[in-house]
Amino acid sequence: MSRTATSTEVLPIDRLEEKVRQLVGVIDGLRAERAKGAEEVSRLQHELEANRARLAEFGTLATEVVSLREERDLIRQRVGQMIAQIDTLNL
Repeated sequence: MSRTATSTEVLPIDRLEEKVRQLVGVIDGLRAERAKGAEEVSRLQHELEANRARLAEFGTLATEVVSLREERDLIRQRVGQMIAQIDTLNL
């Protein structure tokens, strides 16, 4: 009878040990996923900073483009005026 009792007692302990091993496996998997997520967050933060810097640069370039267009229009007007003056000289 002691053999039967021992074998029935071992079965729940084996099952408990297996469940603990499974739980340890799940925890290891979650830790790996968390580390991978942290790396992804870090990579995305660096990418975001780089994109913000590029956006600031584009803002500066857009302002410069507007300024250059205004200057081009002013030069175009002046050249038009010079051509009109030359035409009035009848050379």
